[in-house]
Amino acid sequence: MKIAIHGRNFAEAAKPFIQSMFDELARQGAQVQLSHSYRTFLDQAGVQHHTTDVYTGSEDIVGADFAFSLGGDGTLLETIMHTGPGGIPTVGINIGRLGFLATVSPEAIPGMIQSLYDRNFRLDERTLIHLESEQDLFNGVPFGLNDITIMKTETSSMITVHTYIDGEFLNSYWADGLIVSTPSGSTGYSLSCGGPVLLPHTNNFIITPVSPHNLNVRPMVVPDSCRLSFEVESRSNTYLVSIDSRFRTVDVATRLAVRKEDFPARLIKIGDDSFLNTLRSKLNWGWDIRN
Repeated sequence: MKIAIHGRNFAEAAKPFIQSMFDELARQGAQVQLSHSYRTFLDQAGVQHHTTDVYTGSEDIVGADFAFSLGGDGTLLETIMHTGPGGIPTVGINIGRLGFLATVSPEAIPGMIQSLYDRNFRLDERTLIHLESEQDLFNGVPFGLNDITIMKTETSSMITVHTYIDGEFLNSYWADGLIVSTPSGSTGYSLSCGGPVLLPHTNNFIITPVSPHNLNVRPMVVPDSCRLSFEVESRSNTYLVSIDSRFRTVDVATRLAVRKEDFPARLIKIGDDSFLNTLRSKLNWGWDIRN
C-alpha cells in the first residue's frame, strides 16, 4: 500500500500517536510519501517516519492508494489541493481543534489503518468549486472544497459585486463581500454569515453576501450546474479573492467566474462517521441547554 501524508505542526501530546502511526505503517510494509513541508517539521520534532520519499505538489505524488491529512480542517483543505486532481481517497485525522471535516481521532488511528487494509470503509465524494480567471491567481490550483469569496480589502469601504447566473444578471451586492459555498462549505464561513446548512451531496451552491448594505437580499441556493460570473467595483480599485484559506489581491479589471470542478474530492469515512453525526457532535446541532 502506498500512502501520501501531509500535516502541520502539532502539540507535544499528539506526538506519541503520530509516532505510533508511522511505526504501524512501517510494520504493515506501507510505502509512505511525505509532503516536503511536513517532512521538515517531523524531522525537527524528532518523529521517526521511516521514509525519505517526499513530494511538493500533486504532480509529484506517484501511485498513492490513500492520503492522510494530520491536523485540523484547514490541513485537510490543503491536502485536497494535493490529492484532488488524482482522485486519491483522503483520510482526515484530527490533530487540530474542531475537526468537522477531519473526523478521525488520534486514538482511532490504528483501527483506521486496519480498516484501510481490510477495505472496510466508504468513499464520500464531495463537490469542489473552481475559479475561472484571465490570470493564474492560485499557481495552477484554482479549486477548493469549501468556498470562493470576493471581499473588500482591509482599508477599503464596501464593494459592489455585480453577479450573473449563466450570463443573466442576478443582483448587484453592496457589501463587504460575497461567498460562493459548496455543500461541504455550508457549515463554514457561509453559515456564520447567515447561510443555510446543506447536506453534502446536494447539487447546489450557496451565494451568501457578507454584511450587505442592501438589506432585502439574503443567501440564495442555486444549482451547481450553473456558471456564476462577477464584476467588482471598489474605491480602492482592488479586492480580495480567496479559495478556502488561500487569498490574492486583484485589480477590479479582473473578471472572475465560478463553476463546479470537473473532479470531486474523495473522502474516506469509517464506521458510523456521517455528516449528521458530526453536525450534532461538533456543532451541537439541536442541543438544548434546558435538558
